[in-house]
Amino acid sequence: MRKGLRQKMNFEILTLFPEMLGPFFELSIIGKAAEKGLVSVHLTDIRDYTLDKHRKVDDAPYGGGYGMVMACQPAVDCIRAVKSRLSGSVRTVYMSPQGKVLTHEKAKELSGYDNLIIFCGHYEGVDERVIELEIDEEISIGDYVLTGGELPAAVLTDCVCRLIDGVLPCSECYEDESIASGMLEYPQYTKPRVYEGLEVPEVLISGHHANIVKWKREKSLERTAAKRPDLLAKVEENAKREN
Repeated sequence: MRKGLRQKMNFEILTLFPEMLGPFFELSIIGKAAEKGLVSVHLTDIRDYTLDKHRKVDDAPYGGGYGMVMACQPAVDCIRAVKSRLSGSVRTVYMSPQGKVLTHEKAKELSGYDNLIIFCGHYEGVDERVIELEIDEEISIGDYVLTGGELPAAVLTDCVCRLIDGVLPCSECYEDESIASGMLEYPQYTKPRVYEGLEVPEVLISGHHANIVKWKREKSLERTAAKRPDLLAKVEENAKREN
């Protein structure tokens, strides 16, 4: 993991469909962060590394079964080629429903690396030897299956990118929000003060800072208890440990 002053964090996305992700990384917060030199995102087509004249990257699975499996040669050669041109700390992740579910804590851990290589699987998965040889960890974005790893890769990159110093205006932007703080965020309001008969809570326009902080805390607790009691139980458990 990186030490000392933070340098630009680099994301390497290895995929069979780079055209799916290009526009996503060029826009919004990630695009602006790249313009500022805070992050860089490179898309690599795994097919460019196949030795097959037809650019084939998959084959039928041994032992039978439905669908095709991504083969070792193009996947391993692609990962190794990308790794060979990187400097600093590197973490290689395979987006897989078999991995541990992505959390804020995991995103924070990954933001500490200089380079994050994200391998996107497709078809029925990748030859197990690719994972054994080149993958540091598998990560899932939920207990469901998608047609490929591109969307999960975009989710992971976005989640990690916003934790990098300077990407968001200040650390409070991500430290006090839902999940990151350990609880769900309080209700948010903006103008107009009244909309279709619904009014902004009086405390928020009172100018009384202490009361506003207290209200936000109470609403955060209420929401967490109602929508995610599992999070509240975790907060209470951590508080007991600290005491």
